[in-house]
Amino acid sequence: MGRYVIRRLLQMIPVFLGATLLIFLMVNVMGDPIEGLCGPRACDPATAARLRAEFGLDKPVWQQYLTYMGNVFTGDFGTAFNGQEVTELMSTAFPVTIRLTVVAVVFEVVIGISLGVLTGLRRGRPVDTGVLLLTLVVISIPTFVTGLLLQLLLGVKWGVIRPAVSPDAPVDELLLPGLVLASVSLAYVTRLTRTSVAENSRADYVRTAVAKGLPRRRVISRHLLRNSLIPVVTFIGTDVGALMGGAIVTERIFNIHGVGYQLYQGIVRQSSQTVVGFVTVLVLVFLLANLMVDLLYAVLDPRIRYA
Repeated sequence: MGRYVIRRLLQMIPVFLGATLLIFLMVNVMGDPIEGLCGPRACDPATAARLRAEFGLDKPVWQQYLTYMGNVFTGDFGTAFNGQEVTELMSTAFPVTIRLTVVAVVFEVVIGISLGVLTGLRRGRPVDTGVLLLTLVVISIPTFVTGLLLQLLLGVKWGVIRPAVSPDAPVDELLLPGLVLASVSLAYVTRLTRTSVAENSRADYVRTAVAKGLPRRRVISRHLLRNSLIPVVTFIGTDVGALMGGAIVTERIFNIHGVGYQLYQGIVRQSSQTVVGFVTVLVLVFLLANLMVDLLYAVLDPRIRYA
């Protein structure tokens, strides 16, 4: 196991460098960020030259990238165009988005897997058909429509929740945004769990466990569910990074000042340091989530061993 982890960590280095290089190149073709700093009027040449020299934009792109990566490994993600350190923005944005993501993942795990197991064991029955139709509707509706509709009904008309999340973003105020953020992924988890449970319930090892006289609950929890969760864990693990990076719409709807909000502001203001810095951290989240998923395989299936 230790060798496998070390090998995977070494494999992450070229992936991380390649991903950050692509991100850096794509962000640098968004436009001239100096134009955004000067507002509606164009900067005079002297001011534009001074700003480019101040932020290192007068150097070739490859040199900017090398300088940026050298600073990243020392914990310096640069300075945003508003004068704030990017690490300062991260320190306020990431805790909020992490709480929102945890709430969304809990909804996925608890509701999605529960409905998936329920429908997988009752395949073809009315409850199965009803849940399949419900998940299809959820997948078909865009997240911004679901968020705005729930905000209007629960927050504005019925007054059950606050329409906007307060700056501190406590967990109780993140329950509805977390459900909105997880809605599409929750539907996929339900359908994926259902399919996996339905297929494995006809496997030989399940029939053998039933023939040995094991209690139904033990057959489901110890034999059927552990093997059925392998594809589900894969999906949820890769979905963690997607939820953190894809929270722009949800955070805009509920006025949550998290990673999505900062990315949106960075894109609108053409603040390349902000965008590249936040996406760099999200790349690390994706890589670490994939590593954790691979390690969980051995926990779920004892037949899996890593050399």
